[in-house]
Amino acid sequence: MRPAAGNPPAPRDVTPYTPPMAEHDTTALAAAVTAFQARFARRQATRTTDFPGGFAVLHERWPASQEHNQLVLDASADPDHAALPALADELLGHLPHRRITVLDDRIGAACLPALSAAGYRHEPEVVMADTTRGDPGPGPWAEECGLDVLLPAIRRQLRRWMPEAPEEVVRQLAERRAARLRGAEQVRFLTVREPDGTVAAWADLYVSPALGLAQIEEVVTAEGHTRRGHGDTLLATARRLAAGHRLFLVAYAEDWPRAWYARRGFTVIGRSHTFVRAAR
Repeated sequence: MRPAAGNPPAPRDVTPYTPPMAEHDTTALAAAVTAFQARFARRQATRTTDFPGGFAVLHERWPASQEHNQLVLDASADPDHAALPALADELLGHLPHRRITVLDDRIGAACLPALSAAGYRHEPEVVMADTTRGDPGPGPWAEECGLDVLLPAIRRQLRRWMPEAPEEVVRQLAERRAARLRGAEQVRFLTVREPDGTVAAWADLYVSPALGLAQIEEVVTAEGHTRRGHGDTLLATARRLAAGHRLFLVAYAEDWPRAWYARRGFTVIGRSHTFVRAAR
């Protein structure tokens, strides 16, 4: 899931100016982000299978999670585009879904014809980097918490988003967050509570000192708690905790959160592609 900030878009006339990054800096940062994402996917998996141009990740505990059961093309080499649908059927054949994530824009565009012909839905995404260099502003701050605090709120929100989904699917999609604890050297779950203690918003923060990067992911404000600045609180806290690292996020290319993040100092440095279809 991509970040879905909890605040509505602000008027266009309040968009702040953010200076562009130098081309060489953008290219190097995009390559580092690709390495981060590939490493994050591998570290969560219970089983991986390498193939030319990428690898498959599988997690037996959460077969309903596409994030944890998919092919990942990591730009290590150009894959055989025409062979990808059959490869996905082979490696993901026991699952009800097929998912292929392509971390490189050029390779993703090259894969599009073959995967579209095979019935895959294309979901383009953008990688956005924080140009504020970690300036968190004055607060207020979100709190760090454990999964025991977050899971009830996440399950309630998933049920609202997916009212027809089986209870087992909702359970897996909530509890899969436990796998993310292995994804990076530092994994923090952030939450904002209302004065009565109700969990109103949450986000993940993944930090890799080895790569000098941090990612904010799954920024969500629960229904009934929007328009209260919770998204800004989560973002400010992530900037504070990620100080000294380049902070980035991934957003759907054609959805409104992309513009919300742009107004808060994030700029596009790269593109990735996700291809999804149900098993035949």
